[in-house]
Amino acid sequence: MTELVIVSGKGGTGKTSLVGSLAALSRESVLVDCDVDAADLHLILQNRLQQSSDFIGGKRASINEEKCLKCGICTEYCRFDAIKYEFSADSPFSERYVIDKHACDGCGVCVRHCPEEAIDFQEVTSGEWYLSDTPYGPLVHARLGLAQANSGKLVSLLRQQARSLADEKGMDIIIVDGPPGIGCPVIASITGSSYILIVTEPSMSAIHDMERLLQLTKHFGIPTGICINKADINPALTSHIESFAAKQQIRILGKIPFDPAVTSAQMAGTNIIDHLADGASTNLKHLWGEIREELMEHSDNPLQLKQEIIKPGK
Repeated sequence: MTELVIVSGKGGTGKTSLVGSLAALSRESVLVDCDVDAADLHLILQNRLQQSSDFIGGKRASINEEKCLKCGICTEYCRFDAIKYEFSADSPFSERYVIDKHACDGCGVCVRHCPEEAIDFQEVTSGEWYLSDTPYGPLVHARLGLAQANSGKLVSLLRQQARSLADEKGMDIIIVDGPPGIGCPVIASITGSSYILIVTEPSMSAIHDMERLLQLTKHFGIPTGICINKADINPALTSHIESFAAKQQIRILGKIPFDPAVTSAQMAGTNIIDHLADGASTNLKHLWGEIREELMEHSDNPLQLKQEIIKPGK
């Protein structure tokens, strides 16, 4: 099984639009949206929701006021300042300790040290994950709740579900739309993957974040390539990216020009490949051909992968 992860050091580089186009070119892949904090791949894939499930991201503490002796020991151990002392003349418990649910990290230290076992520790539903059908293959995606943590745990769950689905349907390629940045959800998205494509653009902030992301992929030893999106908006910086990639011995797999039709495709709720036959679509088809070559080179079973992804007329 080959797992291609598309990531970007910063948001707004066009990563998700590119993933939608690769999905349309592949048409026989399991698709995963691991950008759980701002999932939007489904918006351009004409998805049909088939299944939804709760995501239990962790636990949260709450004080049982009938058992609490107001000793304050829990406040001494809480490192997140989540336990507050309150006084209210209108409450039957005029003096009490309460736990701020937004500040509680769910570490459970207060539960362990409460002498009266007056702190409940219950599982929390932190979001939902979904399984949808698309014209290009099944899509696994999710939505993390507001102010909820454990996005990395949710990403790992999505990848596990995608692998199970690929085994069930006999599909050998998983295409992952990863989150931006280099934090926990990115690490959860790329660990153990077959190949990483970094989408960047010719801007100073994008170049800086691309360099940090390359350090991360090198740390994990994962083969990596680069795609320069909107490459023609600043030719000088595009040349800088190419020079940098050559020094790092990283392949530039594609350069996509700025094309207003990409925005038109998004507004139409589709991808650029199905929306327009020429323009940026031509460059994206070339990019997919280069990606296929890389996937076959780094696949455990290149012959089987070749049968799966090289299609007549592509």
